[in-house]
Amino acid sequence: MGSLATETTSTFTPPLKQRALTVNDHDEVIIWDDAPCPKLPVDQVYVRVEAVALNPSDTKMRGNFATPWAFLGTDYCGTVVAVGSEITHIKVGDRVYGAQNEMCPRTPDQGAFAQYTITRGRIWAKVPDSWTAEAAAALPAGISTAGLALKLLDIPLPYTSDAKPSKTTYVLVYGGSTATATITMQFLRESGYVPIATCSPHNFGLAKESGAQEVFDYRDAQCAEKIRAYTKNNLRYALDCITNVESTTVCFKAISRAGGRYVSLNPFPEHAATRKMVTTDWTLGPTIFGEGSTWPAPYGREGSDEEREFGALLWRVAGRLVEEGKLHHHPLRVVQGGFEQVKQSMEVVRAGELSGEKIVVLFKN
Repeated sequence: MGSLATETTSTFTPPLKQRALTVNDHDEVIIWDDAPCPKLPVDQVYVRVEAVALNPSDTKMRGNFATPWAFLGTDYCGTVVAVGSEITHIKVGDRVYGAQNEMCPRTPDQGAFAQYTITRGRIWAKVPDSWTAEAAAALPAGISTAGLALKLLDIPLPYTSDAKPSKTTYVLVYGGSTATATITMQFLRESGYVPIATCSPHNFGLAKESGAQEVFDYRDAQCAEKIRAYTKNNLRYALDCITNVESTTVCFKAISRAGGRYVSLNPFPEHAATRKMVTTDWTLGPTIFGEGSTWPAPYGREGSDEEREFGALLWRVAGRLVEEGKLHHHPLRVVQGGFEQVKQSMEVVRAGELSGEKIVVLFKN
């Protein structure tokens, strides 16, 4: 992340303490009123957080996944209040959105669920003038996970390859009404691929608006057979945004006889991965920063310069898509308030009460 020197191009001085959401040493999610503020590296910017989005991963940072007193939160948007001396393309007063590696023991005072944060690596971008803070805050985790999924599927990012598929190439997105799925399908369309999806019938419209050419009811006992018929037994790619026995089974049944690639967003049930002709992998969110992962097995990873470079490329691509109006956010449930509302919203996400929506908390200033 570069030097931790604090030379900046503004006179902003961070407060000695701030409010943040953390997990204490009793494994309890609490609002910490005396949390420290991070120092600003020369190659990053300091952000006053104005909106944060909630992800399922935020609710899982307990037990062995938690670093006591480190900050929670991945997705943020806010206003720049100071810039590092090496930053030239962003100025004080600009708005930025980005992702954090929450609860990272190397940077415990850097997470989205805080009054102030600093950007991380190159996993952030400037907010277009036409976008609201809550809309931009809804993007970062989805962008990062979608990019990692395409990398594992061996599908190029938009703008990065002149070689488009020479014929209709379907990609099954299981769980097509999830936030990651809707962003992934927009990426796929821009790269020349044809998404098809599964979800509940009441979310068919959302999946189609996000790029799905056809949508199938995941509860249908003949779901896999209908997908094979629709794709004329030519499906080579499947992204599983749900990851359970049922989803893995349907994806494997839907992939063509010749085989293909299956990628899930979590470790998948291997007993359901029944075909040797299908290669498998799963995404791990923190790898987008190139920092590896300190989570317990099977999630631990070493850092990687190659992954760091891919993350920077992904965010350049995503920023361009947003600027050009080609990437849209998931439907939002906007909550006004502060850290109390973030904590309450985590419980809503944990309970699985959302369908086709993403919660964003817009902080009161």
